[in-house]
Amino acid sequence: MGEMVEFRSNGRVAQGYLAVPAAGEGPGVIVLQEWWGLVDHIKRVADRFAAEGFVALAPDLYHGKKTASPDEAGKLMMAINIAETEKDLRGAVQYVIDHPSASGDLVGTVGFCMGGALSLYAATKNSRVGACVVFYGVHPAIKPDLANLNGPMLGLYAERDTSATPESARELEAKLKALRKQAEIHVYEGVDHAFFNDDRPEVYNRETAEDAWRRTTQFFRQHLA
Repeated sequence: MGEMVEFRSNGRVAQGYLAVPAAGEGPGVIVLQEWWGLVDHIKRVADRFAAEGFVALAPDLYHGKKTASPDEAGKLMMAINIAETEKDLRGAVQYVIDHPSASGDLVGTVGFCMGGALSLYAATKNSRVGACVVFYGVHPAIKPDLANLNGPMLGLYAERDTSATPESARELEAKLKALRKQAEIHVYEGVDHAFFNDDRPEVYNRETAEDAWRRTTQFFRQHLA
């Protein structure tokens, strides 16, 4: 359904996977990768958003690198330059806003694991991000300034997650509400980190993934309409 495209980022060219709805127009969404890179799973998620009526762009935050090795994925994740990545995110947001198929002047961000942390981070850095969804977001070097969160946040976490723990999710929710930000957190019982990734049968949970998808699309329709 989608295709690789190029967009401007801080004076250089970045790439991403773009999926556009068959209807030809819809709200924009930025889909942010797990630590594996811009793999086929993330491209399929962008395609699913397009099928739901969104213009979805998944930027390649590793600039061509990807892996199936957890050790290598960890190295790629920790080597990421957060400041440069934020510029890539800014370029991706602007690309989608300028796209002729995108409606409205705001976009949503949604990410998984590392991408979940970046989804929240982007929403605190860019006023054009009108809503963000965080799937079990975690990255030790990403410290979003929650006071600058520009729109509502939906967090989707797993009870058995030892990385993005339920405790950390509740702590984040408490901080956001203390700052009078709109935040909604769901912790799914009996599932593990990466429950949404259907390429990982050892952790994928279909029922939970379908509920999380329903919540995500409804959330974006509500706040990006």
